[in-house]
Amino acid sequence: MQLERLNDNKIKILLTLDDLFERGLSKEDIWKDSLKWHQLFQDMLEEASEEFDLDIYGTISIEIFSMQIQGMVMIVTIQEEVEEEWLKDGIIDFQVDVDKQDYILYEFHDFENIISLSHRKIWKEEVVNSLYVYNGLYYVLIEGNRKQAEEKLISILAEYGTVSFVSLYIIKEYGKELIRDHALEKIEHYFK
Repeated sequence: MQLERLNDNKIKILLTLDDLFERGLSKEDIWKDSLKWHQLFQDMLEEASEEFDLDIYGTISIEIFSMQIQGMVMIVTIQEEVEEEWLKDGIIDFQVDVDKQDYILYEFHDFENIISLSHRKIWKEEVVNSLYVYNGLYYVLIEGNRKQAEEKLISILAEYGTVSFVSLYIIKEYGKELIRDHALEKIEHYFK
């Protein structure tokens, strides 16, 4: 589990499938009202509270983004207006929104792995991909992928790189775009 403070009242929590499995949970358990899920959520809030020196009381909202087969990202927003009655009771009211991202972001330590990846035939399909560099690592962004190709894409990407836990917004804001649209096809063309 990784925690990142986005601003004064917003925290990003990254959970891999391994984190969930260690606690006996799956992504599907979000939909169930299970005691294990509530305990995990309470543990995450306590850890975030300690790490970022936050008092988490009152209403919070949670957005959960499924990251295909690698896990999920949770954005926890703490409402800025806290009523005193909430503080006395210590009650936390939360809402959960589950969204699925329409992109896949993988990171690579070596450009040679991206060259090898580019020679896989799956890129002949209509898959929009771009290449970025940020903090010495390369990032391949795949956008608008089709459902039936999703698992195949992820399994092939996993052979050459790792899922990125750096936010797409950070990559686009602070990283450098090396090749826009059809990056892997262009790399295959120039590095035969």
